[in-house]
Amino acid sequence: MTRIGVIGAGRMGRPMVRRLAEAGHEVRVLGRSAEARDALGREPARVVSETEDVGEGADAVLICVHTDDQVREVCLDSRLLAAMPSGAVLVVHTTGSPHTVEAIAARGASRGIEVIDAPVSGGPPDVEAGRVTLFVGGADDTVTRVRPLLRSYGDPVLHIGPLGSGQRAKLVNNAVFAAQIGLLSHAARLGRQLGVDETVLLTALTHGSAASRALAGVVRRGSVTEFARATAEFLGKDLDVVRTVAGELGGVLGVLAPALDALSEATAPTHAGDATAPTSAGDATAPTRRRDATAPTPAGPPTGAGRTATQTREKGTTNGTS
Repeated sequence: MTRIGVIGAGRMGRPMVRRLAEAGHEVRVLGRSAEARDALGREPARVVSETEDVGEGADAVLICVHTDDQVREVCLDSRLLAAMPSGAVLVVHTTGSPHTVEAIAARGASRGIEVIDAPVSGGPPDVEAGRVTLFVGGADDTVTRVRPLLRSYGDPVLHIGPLGSGQRAKLVNNAVFAAQIGLLSHAARLGRQLGVDETVLLTALTHGSAASRALAGVVRRGSVTEFARATAEFLGKDLDVVRTVAGELGGVLGVLAPALDALSEATAPTHAGDATAPTSAGDATAPTRRRDATAPTPAGPPTGAGRTATQTREKGTTNGTS
């Protein structure tokens, strides 16, 4: 039996708690408010109210909060690392900047605490079934040591490279996913211009070579616009990080940039008579706003930035699409 701490037991973290308990691990989970502790009391875990209680005596602590800022607050502005024993491993599941996990690792090194980044791709049903994808960055021996733990709920567990590599891979993954949604908004508009109903067209495409996870999510929601809006929060915050990290490391988004612009347009409200709005069903003649692919990339959909650790939301996705 291994003692595991979990911070961020929401839509994604809570099924992780269950899978860990089913695998025979002793689990401690953070519940800051009385309401949260009451809800978590029904889970197979010991509920504690302080961050340091999660880390005390833990073999590993999983961080599954909503934003990169919350990861920094939980790991760098609390007593979590001070409470964790030497040799323990901190696993960051939240998608965010690779610089954040590097800063945490630098802080933890003096205490003998190892850190890996393991952002997830999938949704709560995937965690429950033990098949959520994990993009892992970290030292070979550390990843090998925690792999059996991660396999409690993750499959595949993909070791991408050294610390921060998991975040880099996940950010590219989400950029491609978001770009696919943007491209689908243009595909749906083209279909309308050719006289094909959007719902009929998109459902048909799931049976062709254009099929993708993004397309499947769009079909479940009924339209590109509805799916884009449903995923706007988590994709928005991740795309902000993509743009920042790409700029810092000299990366170029290339043709991803206009596709991401198309995603932003897909989430924008449509107003009758607005010539720049996405084409409405049946209107094959409405002009479409175009953007120079070399223009600076605008801010993405609304983000979840600004929350504090005491307002920590769960790490979550929509319909298993991250």
